[in-house]
Amino acid sequence: MAMVVRLTPLLLSASAQVPVPVVQLKCPWPFAHISTKTRFIVSSARMAANEPQSRTKIIDSHLHVWASPQEAADKYPYFPGQEPTLPGDVDFLLKSMEEAGVDGALIVQPINHKFDHSLVTSVLKKYPSKFVGCCLANPTEDRSGVKQLEHLILQDNYRAVRFNPYLWPSGQQMTNEVGKAMFSKAGELGVPVGFMCTKGLSLHISEIEELCTEFPSTTVLLDHLAFCKPPINDEEKLAFSALLKLSRFPQVYVKFSALFRVSRMPFPYQDLSHSLCQVVSSFGANRVMWGSDFPFVVPECGYKGAKEAVSLIINRIPLSSTDLEWIMGRTVLQLFQNQWLP
Repeated sequence: MAMVVRLTPLLLSASAQVPVPVVQLKCPWPFAHISTKTRFIVSSARMAANEPQSRTKIIDSHLHVWASPQEAADKYPYFPGQEPTLPGDVDFLLKSMEEAGVDGALIVQPINHKFDHSLVTSVLKKYPSKFVGCCLANPTEDRSGVKQLEHLILQDNYRAVRFNPYLWPSGQQMTNEVGKAMFSKAGELGVPVGFMCTKGLSLHISEIEELCTEFPSTTVLLDHLAFCKPPINDEEKLAFSALLKLSRFPQVYVKFSALFRVSRMPFPYQDLSHSLCQVVSSFGANRVMWGSDFPFVVPECGYKGAKEAVSLIINRIPLSSTDLEWIMGRTVLQLFQNQWLP
């Protein structure tokens, strides 16, 4: 049985901004009779046959980097109680990206260093054409976080900010005075705000809707499919429906990232094919972006596997090679213009 859906948003050409005709999609669910190996071979063959002379850059929209133990001891200490259990230094990251054929990435400030951005800032300065930075919002009640945000953007060249609702003072929400001040400032400075809804979108949907309504000029990134797993009960169906309904706000983008966190299956996470089909149908591929969640993904399927999983998933649904290009890089390139040089 196939469910017929329609791409309501118009995909735009990155160069000419010419609307692409609306495409009708049929979202098969599931393709259990085709083996993973066969799908991978077919997908690879298709990609090889259609490979353009100059390909769109592949950009990872969500990963982390932190100090090596030696760097932490010498200059960039971990936040107490947040010592990492995995290697996540920049040398390991660069090696992983090279092996996977990934051209650039958005580095999200890790909780391992919390509000001390010095390590990530040093990486951004050393590799300005490789990485763009997403800082971590500090919702302290004295409003110093607003000034810190402004400094990180204007002085240290960060180009996005992450809202972690679990860092807000107890009993307060992201829509409090400080949260609105930072959200408004982000829009004023032209940087997107990413939302980390680890405990479920349902807990934070009203806050996100309120902020989007009050500050429509602030771009929003929903990390990791807003932590919506393929729904298997009414509560999860409501959460996923709420995610799709956020497409009514033109400033909202979705990260198809950390697939191992939102899938109920092991690599290549093929239960996400239906979810991706619906997200693209609602938002358009030009508002969806792939992210690995390095280094957490490494013990799950490897960094290269995180990239390959997207092709395997898309091979199960009727998305075009152009859609794949948007998800794997064109969306991020358009959102952060002039950040990754040709």
